[in-house]
Amino acid sequence: MTITVACQPAKTAAKLREAWNDDVAAFEKAHPGVKVNSTDQQPCFDPKTFAAKVAGGQMETVFMVPVTNYADVIAKKQAKDITGVTDLVKNYGDIKPDVRGMVTKEGKVYGVPNVSYSVGLVYNRTLFTKAGLDPDNPPKTWDEVRAAAKKIAGLGDGYVGYGEYGGGNVGGWHFAQSIFSRGGEMTAGGKAAFNSPEGKAVLQTLHDMRWEDDSVGNKVLIGWEALMQQMAAGKTGMMLGAPDVVTDLVQKFQGKVDAYGITGVPEGKASLTGGEAYMINPKANAAQTKAAMQWIDFQFNTPGKGRHDYARGKANGEAVGVPNNDYMGDSPTGKAIAKDREANAVLPIENYRFYVDAAAGVAPKLEPAKAQELYAVLDVAMSAVLTRENADIDKLLADAETKANAILAQG
Repeated sequence: MTITVACQPAKTAAKLREAWNDDVAAFEKAHPGVKVNSTDQQPCFDPKTFAAKVAGGQMETVFMVPVTNYADVIAKKQAKDITGVTDLVKNYGDIKPDVRGMVTKEGKVYGVPNVSYSVGLVYNRTLFTKAGLDPDNPPKTWDEVRAAAKKIAGLGDGYVGYGEYGGGNVGGWHFAQSIFSRGGEMTAGGKAAFNSPEGKAVLQTLHDMRWEDDSVGNKVLIGWEALMQQMAAGKTGMMLGAPDVVTDLVQKFQGKVDAYGITGVPEGKASLTGGEAYMINPKANAAQTKAAMQWIDFQFNTPGKGRHDYARGKANGEAVGVPNNDYMGDSPTGKAIAKDREANAVLPIENYRFYVDAAAGVAPKLEPAKAQELYAVLDVAMSAVLTRENADIDKLLADAETKANAILAQG
């Protein structure tokens, strides 16, 4: 009997791929008669092809779904009801209730979450020190972010105090992060809600940092990689991001291991939350479903095994140590995972304590309906305040609201 599983690491990540293949072999040995075929696709989730693949029943037996797509996949019955077999994931009950709730509808379970995170403020501790700022007292408010950014930009040409996006949907994505942190909303009652004092504050602060302080740089960053590259180069002081940003800065973009810290999102009223879950193809028969759940248990939910084999990760040169996943919370499994991660850390875990302390008290906010379409609309406003000193913020928000409401009205 064969099952197909998604998310095999890319060939270019040779050690990660080898570790995955070793896990497949170990799983097959522990489950005689089960053959596991891995899908060679990275990134694991491609928004351009996902909807068509899942609608056509072309997904693997075990496939990954980002939190933004949970509701749609469940509503369209594109994931199997696994309510009766959740006990095959031994630690399923240790997953945080609010995280489990996201894959539950009308009492039925449709997935096993394996990632949950909130946004914080990633900052360069080295630049903080160089600019006369205390890296052990990072900004807690947007006013403090602005003041720190101005000092860092004052280090000289090429230094950017605070990095932000203006296009490629990542501008609107960061707008959502910023408005949530201030206590605002993206949508309410099926309509746009970002044309608000909190929404105006997002754009006004960014405008003033660009045109009064000259602390956000003069390039409009479009793709996700652009700001990451800028941050890794050691000339940018701060950016919004989840803890995995630190991992990527060090591992993918060759940033300095000890340079980065992360603290709670400024203001801390709420944080955009993200995550992912593994779901099972409705076409899977009972035997395949059992094997699929056992694979999810082994590879993604067992301390010291599969994804949580931090000793192996350390030996393979992975950037172990960032608290980039809190889906198990303070449960026994969560504590075991955290203890093992810290024991094998190669990154300075003390640099992330401010985030760990703050994140527990920040309310999580899901991305809005039609998130990517709304982000594209808000790219325009984010780009405008970064490129035009005379940008009319009220008009930008009003125009974005009109467009967003048209999108939301389509259902």
